[in-house]
Amino acid sequence: MLFDSKPTDSSAPTKTEIPIPQLREAVAGRVIVPGDAEYDAARTIFYGGFDRRPAAIVRVVDANDVANVIAFARDTGAELAVRGGGHSVAGYGVSDGGIVIDLSQMKGLEIDVEGRTAWAEAGLTAVEYTKATGEHGLATGFGDTGSVGIAGITLGGGVGYLVRKYGLTIDDLLAAEIVTADGQILQIDANNHPDLFWAIRGGGGNFGVVTRFKFRLHEVPQIVGGMLFLPATPETVRAYIAAAEAAPEELSTIFAVMPAPPMPFLPAEQHGKLIIMAFIVYAGDVEAGQRAVEPFRAIATPLADMVKPMPYSGMYPPEQDYHPVAASRTMFVDSLDQRKIDVMFDRLRAGKASMNVVQIRILGGAMARVPVDATAFAHRDRKFMVNVAALYQNPDEAAQHEAWVTDLTASLQAGDTAGAYVNFLGLDGEARIREAYPGATWDRLRAIKAQYDPTNLFRLNQNIQPSLEANP
Repeated sequence: MLFDSKPTDSSAPTKTEIPIPQLREAVAGRVIVPGDAEYDAARTIFYGGFDRRPAAIVRVVDANDVANVIAFARDTGAELAVRGGGHSVAGYGVSDGGIVIDLSQMKGLEIDVEGRTAWAEAGLTAVEYTKATGEHGLATGFGDTGSVGIAGITLGGGVGYLVRKYGLTIDDLLAAEIVTADGQILQIDANNHPDLFWAIRGGGGNFGVVTRFKFRLHEVPQIVGGMLFLPATPETVRAYIAAAEAAPEELSTIFAVMPAPPMPFLPAEQHGKLIIMAFIVYAGDVEAGQRAVEPFRAIATPLADMVKPMPYSGMYPPEQDYHPVAASRTMFVDSLDQRKIDVMFDRLRAGKASMNVVQIRILGGAMARVPVDATAFAHRDRKFMVNVAALYQNPDEAAQHEAWVTDLTASLQAGDTAGAYVNFLGLDGEARIREAYPGATWDRLRAIKAQYDPTNLFRLNQNIQPSLEANP
């Protein structure tokens, strides 16, 4: 995961008076309010730079609870936030003065081993789902961070370690249960409410609260995977990209060019020098996987090599409890030539943040074989996803790091069509959201929004406003 967060929390507090006793009567789940012992922990999200104070956080237990909270917000005019794993880069998992639907207690998981499917409740995280399905040698691809909620990553698309072999997360989404703005609990799939099913596959949380997902499972009894650390030069980065593009589709990789952190397994003389920190997953035969990894190891003498046969869940190790603040951008590009790579190195060496990072995800394979208009994720034909980030501690430095990110982003995207991955967008405004949903995708999403959420109740997100033409 990379960061697209802005340090300034620009959301305006909601002043609506919320009658808490009535809210408690309306739901079976726990209602947490200011003054409760767990309030501060419950309102804290993954990313730093946000200090929003909701009037109520409702830890819902089922779809009926969700419907009742939606009705309550609709009737009172309260701002409504929806929180799964709490990883919204823009902080949209928590409202300032409104109501939060917290899905974290909804952990149900029904695995059909023979049918290779699973019904998963929206409060599960990627690591919880992956460990449970992995006990049967099965997997669905999510992202690169285990604590991310399966709901948020799925609704935005899902670009992770199985993207070239099995496609995006949404390519394995078979059905869903969703609660809409009018309180209906709908079962949707390709045949039932097909427009809505199309929209939630990439369109984010604009259309309702998804409470359950039905996923396809793949046989992934073991992978060859892990982290590979290489010295970073323009030559090694070009060689890494070439190796990744030439690799079989069973191999997906995400790598970052960054200063080496003081990790104990990295040579001390490398700390602070630019390195390639790569995550590799080969989903297939172990011997074939070992052969597929060799071209990466041959690029340069590895600084550390942790790639080995393991369960797929091993790609989600325990995470530290930290809340990063970063200036960053996400983009899709189709070329990373010598000029762009040279500029990247110049900028990385000149950056003044505590950590400057360029992360590159190699796309293609199964993801690219799905028609562009098959889902609301509209970037099937792009070659790379690139994320640029500057992590820092001092808020007074925000403008400096934003300028660095903006400059490097412009250089890396030069000559390519603009594009953005909605799950990595921050508080960037409608123009950037339009880059996530170009052309006809935007128009179709607005029409579906007008049908299912004409008053824009679900607006605390990368918002798609209802089409006025569809809702005069």
